[in-house]
Amino acid sequence: MRGVYLSRKSFTTPDGCQLVYEVEGEGPVVLWQHGLGASFDQPRAVFPEVAVTRLSLACRGHEDSDLGPLEDLSIATFSKDVLALLDHLGIDRLAAAGGISLGAAISLRLAAYYPERVERLILARPAWVDRPALENQQGYIAVGQQLELFGAQGLESFQSTELYQDIKKLSPDNANSLLSYFSRPRLETTTALLARLPKDWPGVPLSMLTVLTQPTLLIGNGEDWVHPLSFAHKLAEFIPHARLEVIPSKSVDSAGYTAKFRLALEQFLQEVLM
Repeated sequence: MRGVYLSRKSFTTPDGCQLVYEVEGEGPVVLWQHGLGASFDQPRAVFPEVAVTRLSLACRGHEDSDLGPLEDLSIATFSKDVLALLDHLGIDRLAAAGGISLGAAISLRLAAYYPERVERLILARPAWVDRPALENQQGYIAVGQQLELFGAQGLESFQSTELYQDIKKLSPDNANSLLSYFSRPRLETTTALLARLPKDWPGVPLSMLTVLTQPTLLIGNGEDWVHPLSFAHKLAEFIPHARLEVIPSKSVDSAGYTAKFRLALEQFLQEVLM
């Protein structure tokens, strides 16, 4: 049963940030990363019972991890932090690297720039393809601006915007997620993250996507403002050894979303054990 071997520890990066990480299970090591602003609960909730070790790092500004210098908040930095964690743990090569949204972006960058460290790749609900995606990130940017101006009191102002209403109409799950930032602990940290990460991108251009060698699983769903299903389709088209699993969205079928997500991961990770 997963959870029996669950432990939470911390380590210090070369530039002095103390970051929290979580280890669960036994077997080949699978990096499984959270999305922007999410806790460990998010990646843990959809991870299947497979004979592997799940390794999840709380990126800077998440859980109890230090925020560090504001100018260093980027997907590139988060990827370097993962590499520092792997070195700290003596892990030369991951059986798989993956994550949800921001976690997918970090894993994609690792696979592209450090292919010798990543055997397989999992990109769940990708928020970028081969360039910044500011249109789809406008909700995060707007929430960050409200937090900077009004703190938690900016909630009602954000809810009154046309942008919020449009997002809520297409994806109630995205809308609820955006509202949760107003009650997130460490509001100043949240403001800093939202001012920078939504404007970033993995830094993996088309020329690098098309030469990736790792077997890749893409997971996407419809009814999603931030993570359009078209992004998953495009990545599946560009990445040579990729396959796409389309699952229900949380906005339509929350239980089905979790069940199908776990099944897709389980089937892909079983290949690691063969």
